[in-house]
Amino acid sequence: MLTSTRDDRVHPGHARKMVAKLEEFGYDVTYYENIEGGHGAAADNEQRALKWALVFEFLTERLNGGAPK
Repeated sequence: MLTSTRDDRVHPGHARKMVAKLEEFGYDVTYYENIEGGHGAAADNEQRALKWALVFEFLTERLNGGAPK
């Protein structure tokens, strides 16, 4: 789950509640909240690159059969 603290369209509380509910049901959840970005979850190119690196790391680990660290 990926969200931003400063998202002016979708409050990050929705993502937090969803993660809590998924964990309550026993799902393995990976959560990242950027404290600077807006609705796109990145305030600049450096944060955008970090966001995509996290996405690709997650996909690589999941597709290779391992859980994220």
